[in-house]
Amino acid sequence: MKKLVAIRGAVCSENTEEDITKNVCDMCNAVFEKNQLKAEDIVSIQFTLTKEISKLNPATALRKGNCVLDVTKTALFCSVEPEIENGMKNVIRLMVTAYMKKSIPKQNVYLNGAEKLRPDYSGRI
Repeated sequence: MKKLVAIRGAVCSENTEEDITKNVCDMCNAVFEKNQLKAEDIVSIQFTLTKEISKLNPATALRKGNCVLDVTKTALFCSVEPEIENGMKNVIRLMVTAYMKKSIPKQNVYLNGAEKLRPDYSGRI
């Protein structure tokens, strides 16, 4: 039996096409692998990014990068994070909506400095 879940993630990145692509793919691949997802399980993938990330759209980075799943038919969406005073900069956040087996515990992924956003998940990475 499967249930619909939202899996979260975040990664810090420099504002270059290469770094954005690498970090987005690393984060997504970790989410996909740790949660044993298949392309057909994924309903949609949403990204948000802080204003410093402007060289490449994370959805484009995922489609062009080295992804372990074929996401070409997956609904991808990006938006800019609200600007929060003293908020972390250079962050790309992720929410994957997918169907997962109830027996598999959901694992969120925070990488490359983004662990500070959710230290409660840092032990699972």
